[in-house]
Amino acid sequence: MLILLPPSEGKTSPADGPPLDVTGLSFPGLTRARKSTLKALIDLCSKDPKAAEILGLGPTQAEEVRVNKRLRKAPCAAAIEVYTGVLFDALDVTSLTTSARTRLQSSTVISSALFGLVRPDDLIPAYRLSGDVSLPGIGAPAAHWREGVSAIIGQSSGVIIDLRSQMYASLGPIPAEVTDRAVSARILLEKNGKRSIVSHHNKASKGRLVRALAERPAQPNTVNDLMKALKELKWTCELSEAKKAGQPATLDIIVPEI
Repeated sequence: MLILLPPSEGKTSPADGPPLDVTGLSFPGLTRARKSTLKALIDLCSKDPKAAEILGLGPTQAEEVRVNKRLRKAPCAAAIEVYTGVLFDALDVTSLTTSARTRLQSSTVISSALFGLVRPDDLIPAYRLSGDVSLPGIGAPAAHWREGVSAIIGQSSGVIIDLRSQMYASLGPIPAEVTDRAVSARILLEKNGKRSIVSHHNKASKGRLVRALAERPAQPNTVNDLMKALKELKWTCELSEAKKAGQPATLDIIVPEI
């Protein structure tokens, strides 16, 4: 099983920890692209007075530029603990058992505009770089990461569960040849008989879903296995066929009014 998660804009800066070792991250095939992105981001924030504007930051976010300047020496911690926000709060990784966290590490990856993909326990610093920022010398992040990230997804085994936002899915689309074992999941809030996508419920529900799957000893291998597992875990789900060839099926997860 492979679960694809989006990152978060907000991050917790580790108080201490080792400096970044790009070569020590999972998926060494991405090392060259990581190094070039890291250099471009540090150079931008160190030399360009318009760095904040290029990064899409407001006047009160100047500290984010300073954080990026220090990325090579900044302390690192497990990625799953650096990323913050509604999804990661709902996942609540620090309260998982050792075995559940081991399953999370082996089954889950987090998309990143700076690192491409990372495993939950990869050591990274806090940084600021959104998936729609075009860095000088790098260009559009989707073009920069697409080939390498998609290749990693295609080399995975078992069912693929894509929980990424559209922005981060563009950094590495699911290859057409494996879409028959993939689903693109979305959370729908059901209220008064009507369904809608709501940001908070979307992120929190995705976090709880990932946690539930990590806590389940038997990991699903196929889309059918996944549907059975979700039913067993008391999730209300509907599977729709892909609208176009080469795209994954859509998995609608319906949550009640909260």
